[in-house]
Amino acid sequence: MRAKKDYTIVLNTSLQTWHLRWYENGKRKSQQLGDTRELPTKEAAKKKAAPLVKVFTKPPVPLVRDVAAEFTATEMSERFSTRRSCQSWLNHHILPKWGECPMTDLQALEVRDWLRGLVLSPKSRSHIKALIGQLWSHAMLHRYVDLAANPMTLFEVKGAAKEKRKPRSLTVEEFQMFIRELQEPIRTIAMTCVCLGLRISECLALKWSDVNWFNRELHVQRGIVSGRVDEVKTEGSRGKIALAPQVIEMLQSRRRTTEFSGDDDWIFASPASIGRKPISYPWVWVCFQDAARKAGIEHFGTHSMRHTYRSWLSAVETPMEVQQKAMRHADIRTTMNVYGDVVTDELKQANSRVAKQAFLQ
Repeated sequence: MRAKKDYTIVLNTSLQTWHLRWYENGKRKSQQLGDTRELPTKEAAKKKAAPLVKVFTKPPVPLVRDVAAEFTATEMSERFSTRRSCQSWLNHHILPKWGECPMTDLQALEVRDWLRGLVLSPKSRSHIKALIGQLWSHAMLHRYVDLAANPMTLFEVKGAAKEKRKPRSLTVEEFQMFIRELQEPIRTIAMTCVCLGLRISECLALKWSDVNWFNRELHVQRGIVSGRVDEVKTEGSRGKIALAPQVIEMLQSRRRTTEFSGDDDWIFASPASIGRKPISYPWVWVCFQDAARKAGIEHFGTHSMRHTYRSWLSAVETPMEVQQKAMRHADIRTTMNVYGDVVTDELKQANSRVAKQAFLQ
């Protein structure tokens, strides 16, 4: 992307004049710099030619597709789910529209108007805008374009900060109706998520070695998305969770009844894959939807378990800083809007109170 055009400085011995010569689009170009009285040496001629050389040897602005390819190979997140989303935005939206355009065509007004015409949610359009901003930053970092304010900072996507639908949290009564419609092991998956505030990707990726039975703790250290084992969503998500006695008993019962009970086995191993993989997310989602429908609960998804956990933490008067730690949020504003270190005893008390509601004890 940084190929330069050849040039040379020559002396016309007949006229005693210096000339700058270069090729442009296959044709030779020439410009007189001055005579030998003004420019007695070739070094003087080079100095005179420097501003002109800088202009025509400047690399052409790379195409968006080339910047995107390099960004994908060198700087895109290695986390599978994040990478998959970025690739989807690139392949289905950005590259079909802008791929053959120079990077400098991606200006604020043009991108804003294009985004407004996409039949996507504000949040999705905001993700696309952010990715284009990353492409601009990559291009400026490598000096493919001049260093300036990133054009994507000049406008906002309206409605991106608003939740399209209020997160669904269940009351204790609704959860009990829901859980009665589930069969094992989906029931234990739901109970584990609601008692610990786990994301479904974290719950399905648990192994028996993640449970410290003596200290009554669960170590969350991985997630699984589309069958691919990956890092947890954020670094703050990685950590230990206090287990209430009821949860310990439930997990022990699960281990006694499953044929995959070795330390390195998945807690929710799939019999269909002979334990090589956990139960698939699509099956869990279908079972959740079916149970929610039978229980008369609308707008329900697997993440509702995590929202319910957050709601129940508030219901049992858990301090906000404890809720932040329990939810494993790096920023307390995430805990407050979407959903100081805290001592282990406080976390155990909070999770015990939530578990009592889930187990009706």
